[in-house]
Amino acid sequence: MFRLGPDLALVSTVDFFTPIVDDPVTFGAIAAANALSDVYAMGGRPLTALNIACFPQTGLPLEILADILAGGAGKVAEAGALVVGGHTVADEEIKYGLAVTGVVHPGRVLRNRGVRPGDRLILTKPLGTGIVTTAAKHDRAGAAALAAAIASMTALNARAAEVMASYDVHACTDVTGFGLCGHAYEMAEASGVTLRLEAAALPLLPDARELAGRGELTGGCRRNRSYLADKLEIAAGLPADLVEVALDPQTSGGLLIAVAPAYAARLLDDLQAAGVEAAAIVAEAERAGARAVVLA
Repeated sequence: MFRLGPDLALVSTVDFFTPIVDDPVTFGAIAAANALSDVYAMGGRPLTALNIACFPQTGLPLEILADILAGGAGKVAEAGALVVGGHTVADEEIKYGLAVTGVVHPGRVLRNRGVRPGDRLILTKPLGTGIVTTAAKHDRAGAAALAAAIASMTALNARAAEVMASYDVHACTDVTGFGLCGHAYEMAEASGVTLRLEAAALPLLPDARELAGRGELTGGCRRNRSYLADKLEIAAGLPADLVEVALDPQTSGGLLIAVAPAYAARLLDDLQAAGVEAAAIVAEAERAGARAVVLA
């Protein structure tokens, strides 16, 4: 955060990655929604964006790059922001994303710390994008499952951010590459609490569990499991496929919102009424225990 005055501050973020879907316009939209999400997670409103793109000098028509940029520009416009420039470099592997600047009231900046014992945590998007898109690369994902994943990844977190702005939210983060368990750990560790995730309550993309059970896992999922080995307690008897979904790296995932228990049900109702239909209460904060996160 960079404070400009008593009532105005800037927040800035940057994110870009390689294609996870074949259609270039869709890839551009997903990458842009993912980059914009960090501003929403901080309680901010996106203002401007700069394109960041890598593209081969030979072998692919420039129309593909134009389509990627068009997909990103459309999503930025949907967010009410403007693309004001950018930079492209030659690279053998396509990459695209945005550097985003937003505005926020300095006293209302949300961070991934500040969770209090008793808080409930609401997740606003379903899990499983890494599993489904990995299966799609192997031609093993059904059309409906892939369509649901794309719809989730291209959806902005704007409505969720707008709704939660009316509540005294204690902490917020967006769920991306570290998966739900990894980002929950970051929140718990920074807040000095333990987060108990309720596996049965997790919102899931269609076929995510089935595909996980068939081994359609990303390298990031395995890295998340390794990183969390001494930080995450997994209850005995939990189905292995459900655990994998909880560890699955997300692209343009939902917001994870911590709020006092007295307001959790009302916030959930308001989110769902606003069209954030997958939103669910997925965790409760407890006083710090032996592990920062418990998946039960």
